[in-house]
Amino acid sequence: MKKTGKTLTKKVTKKALKKHRRTIVRRPELIPFDAARYLTDGAAIAEYLDAMLEANDLDLLITALGDVTRAWGVAKVAKASGLGRESLYKALTPGANPRFDTILKVTRALGVRIAARVA
Repeated sequence: MKKTGKTLTKKVTKKALKKHRRTIVRRPELIPFDAARYLTDGAAIAEYLDAMLEANDLDLLITALGDVTRAWGVAKVAKASGLGRESLYKALTPGANPRFDTILKVTRALGVRIAARVA
């Protein structure tokens, strides 16, 4: 290091710069979170949907039903509910406004019941 006045300067050589570049630690790439990967059994699905119902947000409930449907397999749920795969995708897209009977068909196909409780 060389002192020039009140500041310290360091002469950087090409060799030192190459060595520094090799020691840089790369950040691991993160994968996006997908709730469907963790919905493996009926209890987890029921708890997940119950939490979404408590939020009182229709878009959140539709997203949750979409997650559960993807966890079970869209083709399997479409066949069990009597809906087409394409219409199921459209109905479970955030921002969609599905009819209540569509939601009931999907929940029945998933083996889940929507229950009313006193608030």
